[in-house]
Amino acid sequence: MTYRYELKNEAIRLEKVNDDNFIDLMDLEVAESQKDYVASNTVSMAQAYATIASGRFVQCFGIYDGDTAVGFAMIGHRSEEYEGMAEVYRHSYYLWRFMIDQRYQGKGLGRDALKLLLDYVLTFPDGEEDTWSTSYDGANEAAKHLYTSFGFAPNGEKDSSYEDAEDVAVFSLV
Repeated sequence: MTYRYELKNEAIRLEKVNDDNFIDLMDLEVAESQKDYVASNTVSMAQAYATIASGRFVQCFGIYDGDTAVGFAMIGHRSEEYEGMAEVYRHSYYLWRFMIDQRYQGKGLGRDALKLLLDYVLTFPDGEEDTWSTSYDGANEAAKHLYTSFGFAPNGEKDSSYEDAEDVAVFSLV
C-alpha cells in the first residue's frame, strides 16, 4: 500500500481508552445538528465493553491534540453480526465510530486522526485483512467529504441496520 499523508498537526495522537481518560471522552459531543449521525461516546464505550466481553475485537481511542481530548474513535474487526450488515464488514477492519468534538471541528484534526487510525489498522492487531471500511449517513456531507478525500470509496453496499441505511465506503490496505 502506498498511502502518503503528512500530519498537519504533530501534536495529534491516539490514546487507548483507559481508567484515566474515559470520563473526559464521554463528555465530548458533536454539534446538535450532527447527533443523528453518530452515537454518543458513552453508548460507544458500552458497546465496546459488550463486544470485548463476548470475545470479539474492538479498540477504542481518545483523539488528543497534545493533552486535550478532542475526539473519539472505535475500530472493530469481525465485531458484529446483525441483520442488514454490509458484507464487507465480515472481512475488513471497520471504523465503527469516529467523532471530533464540536469545539475542535474544522481544524484538520479529523484527517490527521484518520491517518493515525490507518497506521494502527496497518499493524493488523486482530489478523490481516485487505480492507478498512466505514459507513456514514448519506445526508452527512462532512463525513462523506472527509472519508472520500482521505481515500475511502463507496462500494455500493448499504448498512441497512440504521433507520436510514448508511452508505458503506472502503479503503484498500494492500
